[in-house]
Amino acid sequence: MGLSVALALAAAQAGAFGLDDVADKARELAGQSFSVPASNLPPPLRAMQYADYQEIRSSTEKRYWADEETPFELMFYHQGMHFDVPVTINEITATGVRPIEYDPAYFDFGGLELDSAALEGLGFAGFKVLYPLNSPDKQDELLTLLGASYFRALGAGQWYGLSGRGLAIDTALPSGEEFPRFSEFWVEYPEPDRRDLIIYALLDSPSVTGAYRMVLRPGDDTVLDIQARLFFRDAVDKLGIAPLTSMFLYGPNQPSRELNFRPAIHDSDGLAIHTGSGEWIWRPLNNPRHLSISTFSVENPRGFGLMQRARDFAHYQDLDDRYELRPGGWIEVVGDWGPGRVELVEIPTADETNDNIVAFWTPDQPIEPGQELALEYRMHFTMAEPMVQELAWVSQTRRSIGEIKQPNLIREPDGSIAFVVDFEGGPLAGLPEQEEVFAQVSVGENGELVGQEVGYNYSTEGRRLTLRLRQHDPARPVEVRAALVQGETTLSETWSYQVPIHE
Repeated sequence: MGLSVALALAAAQAGAFGLDDVADKARELAGQSFSVPASNLPPPLRAMQYADYQEIRSSTEKRYWADEETPFELMFYHQGMHFDVPVTINEITATGVRPIEYDPAYFDFGGLELDSAALEGLGFAGFKVLYPLNSPDKQDELLTLLGASYFRALGAGQWYGLSGRGLAIDTALPSGEEFPRFSEFWVEYPEPDRRDLIIYALLDSPSVTGAYRMVLRPGDDTVLDIQARLFFRDAVDKLGIAPLTSMFLYGPNQPSRELNFRPAIHDSDGLAIHTGSGEWIWRPLNNPRHLSISTFSVENPRGFGLMQRARDFAHYQDLDDRYELRPGGWIEVVGDWGPGRVELVEIPTADETNDNIVAFWTPDQPIEPGQELALEYRMHFTMAEPMVQELAWVSQTRRSIGEIKQPNLIREPDGSIAFVVDFEGGPLAGLPEQEEVFAQVSVGENGELVGQEVGYNYSTEGRRLTLRLRQHDPARPVEVRAALVQGETTLSETWSYQVPIHE
C-alpha cells in the first residue's frame, strides 16, 4: 500500500465518526424508556464535603495529549460529592474511536486518605480543555464540562463567570425543572496545525435525548459553534434552547441591602436581545424578592445573551473575584428558529454562590413526543459584545430616590423612584451638546411617569436619561421602556426595565 493511499484511508477513518453517529444513538435512546443513571460512588466519596472534593485535583504530571504535538490538552474531573454518576469520554483518532479509561493516576488526591478499593470501578465526572490562551508557553483552562449539561469557556484574559447549557426543560414551572445531562463525549484528536477542537456529546433526560457537535475556537473571544439534534420521548411544556446561567446579586440599579465595600457583585448585568425585526433591547438584571419571569416575543431572533457591560474595576472593587474580567455569553443564531420568545428567569439569592439568572429562547410551537428538532448557533464568550450595531447602547443604569431641585438648590424627595440611564456610542458619538435629543418612554399600567429629562453627559459624550415614576401597587412590578430619538430617527437601543416589587 502506498503512503498516499494509507494517509487517505486514515483520513477517511478519522472522518467516519460524526454528528450522524451520535444522532443515531440519541434516536435509538429516545425510543427506549428513560433509565435513571445509577450512582457508583462508595460512601467515602459520596459523603465528602465541598472542601474535601476540592482536594482532588487533576494531576499536572499526567495531562492527556501533553506529550503530543497538538496545542490542546485534556484534564479530568474526579467523581465525588453530588457528581456521583460517571460520564464516558472517548477519543477520536485517525485509527478509530476508543474510550479513555479511568485511572487514579490522572489525579492528585491531596491530603485525602482514600482506600484504593474505593477507587475501583469509578469513572470521570467531566473534563476540561487546556490551551496556550494567554501565553505561548503556558497551558490555560479554556473549556470545562462538568455536571448535567453545563459548560463554561474563557477567552484571553477572562475569568470564569456564566455558564452555558446543552438544554433547559421546564425552567421555573411549578412542576419542577428537568436537568438533561451529557452522558457521553467524543473528543477528536486535533492535529498540530489545528486551532480548533471538535467535541461531540450525547444528551439524555426523561423527556429528550440529543446529539451535539461543538467546535471550540479559542481566542480573545472564545467561540463554540454548536449543532444540535433533539429527539423527544415526551411532551415538553417549556423547551429552553441555548440556555445561559449566571449570577446577579446587586448593582447600581439595585444597591445592596447590607453595607458592603463592593458597589456591585454580578457575573452579568443585563440581558441583550437582537430581534428578528432588527430592534436591540437591553434589560438590566435584578435580584428579586420573589421569582420573576420576563418574556420577550421574538420571531427568528438574530441573537441574545447575558452580558457583563461594566468593565471598570471601580465598579466592583473586588481584588479576589475580578468580576470586571468575567465574560458575557452571546448566542448568535444561525438560520431561522421561527416564532418564539426569549425568556429571562430571575431567582432570589442571598449571596454570590448561587446562580440565580437564566435566559433562553423557547419556541411557540408545542413539542410533542416523537418529534425531532435540529438547530444551530454560535456562542461567544466575550468581554466586547459582538453586537455590530449602529445604535447607542446603555452603559449603566442607576436607581435612586426621585427628587426635585428647589429654587434654593436643595433637592427635595417627591416620593417617586428615579432611574438614571446613560447611553453612549453610535449616533451619540460626536453629536454636539446643543443638539436636542428626546426620549420615547412607556410605563406599564402599574406605574406612572412623573418626570423625564435627557441631558448631555460630559464624561461619555453621550446622553443621560433621568426618569421619575411612581409604582401604584408596591406588591406588583412595573415594566418601563425607553429609547432616545431625534424626530423619526431612533438613536439608541431600547432600555427595558422591570421595577421589582417595592422593597
